[in-house]
Amino acid sequence: MPSFQAVGHACVVLDVLLLVFAALRGAWRCRGDLVLENLLLRHQLAVLTRPTRQRPRVHFRRGDKLLWVLVRHLPRDWRRHLVVVTADTVVRWHRAGWGLYWRWRSRSPCGRPRLSPDVQELIARMSRENPLWGSERIRGELLKLGIAVSNRSVRRYCWRSPRRPPSQTWRTFLRNHAQALWVADLLVVQTLTFNTLYVLLCIAHGRRELLHLAVTAHPTAAWVWRQLVEAAPWGRRPTQLVRDWDRVDGGDFRKRAEALGIETMVTPVRAPRANAVAECVIGTLRRECLDHGIPLDEAHLRGILAEYADYDKRDWPHRTLGLETPRPRERPRAVPAHRSRRYVRPILGGLYHVYGPAAA
Repeated sequence: MPSFQAVGHACVVLDVLLLVFAALRGAWRCRGDLVLENLLLRHQLAVLTRPTRQRPRVHFRRGDKLLWVLVRHLPRDWRRHLVVVTADTVVRWHRAGWGLYWRWRSRSPCGRPRLSPDVQELIARMSRENPLWGSERIRGELLKLGIAVSNRSVRRYCWRSPRRPPSQTWRTFLRNHAQALWVADLLVVQTLTFNTLYVLLCIAHGRRELLHLAVTAHPTAAWVWRQLVEAAPWGRRPTQLVRDWDRVDGGDFRKRAEALGIETMVTPVRAPRANAVAECVIGTLRRECLDHGIPLDEAHLRGILAEYADYDKRDWPHRTLGLETPRPRERPRAVPAHRSRRYVRPILGGLYHVYGPAAA
């Protein structure tokens, strides 16, 4: 058997013979082929020795890819010169470049015109304010405005919520339930003789209307329940009633209210924002009425509050209602100033005045 040393010498001799054969074969080749092979091999060597942030990974630039795409169409044996990348990679580069070329060639001003910025903003606003609408519903609303767009355009410019699925906002939810929601609260008033009186208010959320005002010096559970019954005559009762945690209401107030179909919701302790409407009305009542005078007794306070409540419901324009009164009224026909006659009616002893057209 031949020794390992003899086998090693045979391999070295074989390598030398292959090199000599390659040199003889290169001598008979065309000079242009040798130059091209040398260029391609040098280019791959330059790519391998190029400094990069990730050294183990070879980074090819756009110029490098373009060079190999052109080489693919020049020599027939271009695959033989590839060392760093495979032939499939060069083919993928060629297809990507071909796609960019045809995208550049196909650009033209023809086709469907783009929607104006106003229409785009209108589509986004419709989808944002109506999250339950689909693209077809929005397209129908646009057709009612005389704007013809495709379903695809509507989907492109629709507003998309980033976090949660489509749902109505809290403002919409509260508006839908405001008509059936009442609030009740108590406030304390001191008389001229330093007697303490208690005022119970019932307010409707829908129009911010003062439905009922009652005054007493000794509030009890029976008195509170009687005032609630008087505030809802002829079947006009709320679905939900928001009230504070007052002991004066009695322990069975919730059960008695549920027997009438009224669900009571008690606000947390020391949380005035939970009953914000009642707190706001009480603050306005103090600033606009009670702080400008001192009631003499219970009857005097009852008369003041009755006059104020009638003025608030019929003649006071509320900003939350678009400068309308809680009880809507017909607006008089506009008459020129030099031909009109006005009447002035004092309220609360001249604290306020009501203006209107005089009777013909």
